[in-house]
Amino acid sequence: MVRSIPASTYSSLGYYVYLYVDPRTDAIFYVGQGKGGRALAHLKDRSQSDKVARLDELNRLGLEPRIEILRYGLTQEEALHVEAAAIELLGISELTNQVLGHGFDRKRRTTLEDLVHELSAEEVAIKHSVLLINISQMYRHGMSAVELYDATRKSWRVGPRREQIEYVMAVHRGVIREVYRVAAWLPANSTMTALGTTSNIVGSEQIGDDIELGERYEFVGRVAESAVRKRYLGKSVRHYLTPGSQNPIKYI
Repeated sequence: MVRSIPASTYSSLGYYVYLYVDPRTDAIFYVGQGKGGRALAHLKDRSQSDKVARLDELNRLGLEPRIEILRYGLTQEEALHVEAAAIELLGISELTNQVLGHGFDRKRRTTLEDLVHELSAEEVAIKHSVLLINISQMYRHGMSAVELYDATRKSWRVGPRREQIEYVMAVHRGVIREVYRVAAWLPANSTMTALGTTSNIVGSEQIGDDIELGERYEFVGRVAESAVRKRYLGKSVRHYLTPGSQNPIKYI
């Protein structure tokens, strides 16, 4: 195995996307991107992670990962796109990566139907007291109404402003996927899911703008009345969202 990358090759390599392959099965278990000697940095990683556990397992067996370069000579933005696409294609459940690449959420894998819908969605002016909830980490095409409801309502770090909210909107890729009229906010995991099981659904670790750490709540309610759904459903709210923000909730 190459133990170092000569600095003289850095300019030719540019940014690149690399793969860690298990020599026992030829299975890719990690996808990364970077420049310079980044591809070798994981060999010195001592953090608590699935990736390090796999490397330690190989080391105990006297084996080494095979490091492959998927693409090189890229800009940083190109490398980020290739990394994200590779992770999605391989499936994060099959990898030791902890996240689906860095950024570019709106350009991730989706159905043609959803993409056309998203790109053609008309901007809407919100006229009610609303909480937008980005459910992109849990959303999938074809999920049932019950699954969408549970993914939207549980469980978020929201503060006292929650009591002023009339409607909660489930948002995926900047488009409103459903609208719910809020009946009540309750402590997280204090109600059953719509499927009749105790929920352990947990929203993003990011927090709202007026809360104390550790306060998680869920709402109960129903699908909004037809006039409200007609106004908002399928419309774009990207103009209300802060680009690059990691906070999944937005008060309007």
